[in-house]
Amino acid sequence: MKEYTIKLIPGDGIGVDVIHEGRRVLEALAEKHGGLRFRFDTLPWSCKYYLETGKMMPEDGLKILADCDSILLGAVGFPGVPDHVSLRELLLPIRVNFDEYVNLRPVKLLKGLSSPIKNEKIDFVVIRENSEGEYCGKGEFLNGGTPEEKAVQNAVFTRKGTERIIRYAFEYAKRTGRKKVMSATKSNALNYSMVFWDRIFREVRAEYPGMESSQMHIDALSGYFIMHPDRLEVVVASNLFGDILTDLGSAMLGSIGISPSANLNPEGKFPSMFEPIHGSAPDIAGKGIANPVGTLWAAAMMLEHLKLEPESALLMQALEKVLEEGKVRTPDIGGKSTTAEVTDAVIGAIMAH
Repeated sequence: MKEYTIKLIPGDGIGVDVIHEGRRVLEALAEKHGGLRFRFDTLPWSCKYYLETGKMMPEDGLKILADCDSILLGAVGFPGVPDHVSLRELLLPIRVNFDEYVNLRPVKLLKGLSSPIKNEKIDFVVIRENSEGEYCGKGEFLNGGTPEEKAVQNAVFTRKGTERIIRYAFEYAKRTGRKKVMSATKSNALNYSMVFWDRIFREVRAEYPGMESSQMHIDALSGYFIMHPDRLEVVVASNLFGDILTDLGSAMLGSIGISPSANLNPEGKFPSMFEPIHGSAPDIAGKGIANPVGTLWAAAMMLEHLKLEPESALLMQALEKVLEEGKVRTPDIGGKSTTAEVTDAVIGAIMAH
């Protein structure tokens, strides 16, 4: 019997809804397998928890999380708690302290979906630096309450952090049979951080002479996403640039509720964390209409990371089968089905396989 411990952090809003569905699908896969078991530990850490305790997670939260094979997160953020508090007191501490320096986000048009940009050849991956850069949290407020008041927001790029994410992008391309790596930059305006990024990109790409590599300024690259997504294979970007580009990528697929995200510690020293990229959407929380596709896709990525490749493939086949049939889908992608009905259909496809 293969057994895996999964920590669940449903979080806020629709995060609660979609993580419930993710657990149901994982349990179905275990039942289908027969020799697989998931042990779930659901943690209440959320904005509600913050309002009750003054903290997004307890003091020993990281220690609690460390004792598992993987983490599955829903969404974090809710009215009444500032976004910078929910982000910096839960998500970022996990990513940074567990050295989840790779944020891997596929931008792929699944079977049965139609892109609003009228391009059906969308299948690339954005690899985002996930532990430093623009989200390092350093800066200061100066001259408060005066006409000279100002805010300084720093970005920190280290050689270690920059080199390892760029090298990961090339290695990922090599491992998955892709031949092109694009670097997102803005070195014409950011004359320290991005000049540094560009220099290290040139150094690393010299080690991969068989790989087609290039760089493009982030503003031009945003347009390139829309005009020529079929020409992209692997895009590597800093924390901020990768964050923005992947939300754009998800919108290109028809809904931000579709896309998954993996926060990876490639060396396996710490658990990795998987999540849909959508927010907590408090306006539809609890209404049963949240799209579970992003969470189910994230669960498939988690299974692949746990070396459960057949189960990951089975989940993706079932998910695409349901989407391709088109009978069961949530309102955000043109359907009338509930969250649970989508999950029921995916589970049915898994069991029928």
